[in-house]
Amino acid sequence: MTFELKFSTDDVRVLADEAAFEGHFSVRRLTVQHRLFAGGWSIPVVREVFERGDAVGVLPYEPETDSLILIEQFRPGALRAAGSPWMLELIAGVVEIGESDETVAHREAAEEAACELTELLPIASYYPSAGACSEHVRLFCGRVKTAGVGGVHGAEAEHEDILVHRIPRTEALALLAENRIPNAHTLIALQWLQIHGDNLRQRWCAT
Repeated sequence: MTFELKFSTDDVRVLADEAAFEGHFSVRRLTVQHRLFAGGWSIPVVREVFERGDAVGVLPYEPETDSLILIEQFRPGALRAAGSPWMLELIAGVVEIGESDETVAHREAAEEAACELTELLPIASYYPSAGACSEHVRLFCGRVKTAGVGGVHGAEAEHEDILVHRIPRTEALALLAENRIPNAHTLIALQWLQIHGDNLRQRWCAT
């Protein structure tokens, strides 16, 4: 038997939808009612939703060296009392209107890591924080043809300062096991690679 959620979008009434903030990102203020599991409808509920657009992430994998191309960059959201606000991450970018996920993956790989990919495999799609943010993320694993390892890359207009690393798969998975990958996109992609990495390398090295 296949599991199905009890409710869908049809079980929500949007009573009001207004802009609460417009800046580098935006915030919408929604007033909604939704069906209740016990029956009937909730009272009107006001919630602010952070709008930052959908995103695509790509984990570049180099089967010949059994290594990953990962990037290091500053993240203001991680600027807290403990730890470093610089993170080791996969490549990611926002989907612009009319763009395909594949276009975003190739564009961001070139922009952030001077990385050329020859194949993309889907990993997962998910909402990172559906209680407060509308962002939907699609993750891929990309086969690396070339990469700007050791270089500093990124879009100057976006104030990006990105250092590119080549890290052996075993070392990346060790960082995962040691809880040293605090970035959700990268953590999810590495967990996928931990399951599929051996078969993926065998297949890609054979072609």
